[in-house]
Amino acid sequence: LGVIRAETFADLLDIPGALACGRRAAGRRVAILTSTGGAGTLVADACGLAGFEVPPPDAATIARLAAVQAGGQAAADRNPIDVTLAGLQPALFRTAINALLDSPSYDALVTIVGSSALAQPDLVADAVVECQARSDKPVLAYVSPHAPHIVRLLNQRGIPAFAAPEACATVLAALQSRPVPEPVSVTTATDIALPSLPSGPLNEAESKALFARFGVPVTREIVALDAAAAQAAAEALGGRVVLKVLSRAIAHKSDVGGVRVGVAAADIPAACAAMLDSLRRAGAPAPEGFLVQELVTGSAEMILGFHRDPQLGPAILLGMGGVAAELFQDTAIRLLPLGRADAEAMLRELKTWPLLNGFRGAPRCDVAALVDAILGFAAMAETLGDRLVEAEINPVFVLPESQGVRAVDGLAILA
Repeated sequence: LGVIRAETFADLLDIPGALACGRRAAGRRVAILTSTGGAGTLVADACGLAGFEVPPPDAATIARLAAVQAGGQAAADRNPIDVTLAGLQPALFRTAINALLDSPSYDALVTIVGSSALAQPDLVADAVVECQARSDKPVLAYVSPHAPHIVRLLNQRGIPAFAAPEACATVLAALQSRPVPEPVSVTTATDIALPSLPSGPLNEAESKALFARFGVPVTREIVALDAAAAQAAAEALGGRVVLKVLSRAIAHKSDVGGVRVGVAAADIPAACAAMLDSLRRAGAPAPEGFLVQELVTGSAEMILGFHRDPQLGPAILLGMGGVAAELFQDTAIRLLPLGRADAEAMLRELKTWPLLNGFRGAPRCDVAALVDAILGFAAMAETLGDRLVEAEINPVFVLPESQGVRAVDGLAILA
């Protein structure tokens, strides 16, 4: 929804002031212009911790900076860019600011207003305001040492200024361009006829059948009431299979020994007996039967979930899945209704997005099919409305490009 979270009370004051300038940062590359090395390093560290890049200038920008400095290229080929005593030399200061704002290497500029500006702050303020008018990139100021009158002067002149280096990084994060698309409802309750569904938790087969009705691809699988039927199901599917206990009362089957991967048909009876024994030893209830499903390999694992927040309403969660989902907690969340742009933005928010997008030469995953599955899952949540208490698919296997996705395990709870 485009909401920006203020983590501290200071952020609550700083962020709106910066937003009022009407500028947005198109990316995360920051130039830091300083006349004092320590202050520049503090800002660079704060930006780095917040996930911003502080790259050195490109060759053309280095040449422009070096041409106006007596020290030559020594201080112009790195970032922070140090222009000593620039506060006393407005022409040099203007040239440096213009060079960095013109540079294609940067999306925003933080200028350090140091002690050289204490006596004549208007010299610095005039230069920054004049240069800012030539560009649409955000320009921030960090005032060091402490000088409230300079902070006030810059803010009055339309330059967001701060007395803490961390505030610069916080504000830059708030200024990131994040267009908020109009949400688009994927389907309505009249689009898909639903069978009579029981209240409470559905077992895995029932849950995945529900997901499949809304276009979420699921694994080929067969419900078996006993070991003999499970063996026949494995033979019908061919090759090695995944064997699971089928139960509405067991949410985490692997925790009680209820999942076996890569089982040959001949070994199914023994595997079923071992599962039942494992459930008895764990104090778990007897299952309703077994689920025999095709073995899917060679794919990225994602988690797709639905949760109803008591204050905000229904929301979709997407993240890195599998057994490590709770460990890494790499997730993105959106409120319903969900449009395609929302689903695509959620994917790109994940730290693990590069793993889906061909990281280090690996094959790209079928992102388009994953987006379709997300939208189908969201459509199910919209259609069921208040009847849907909770739902989760973990994992969703995302196969190589053009090969689709598969919901491998899932759970739905209905009111």
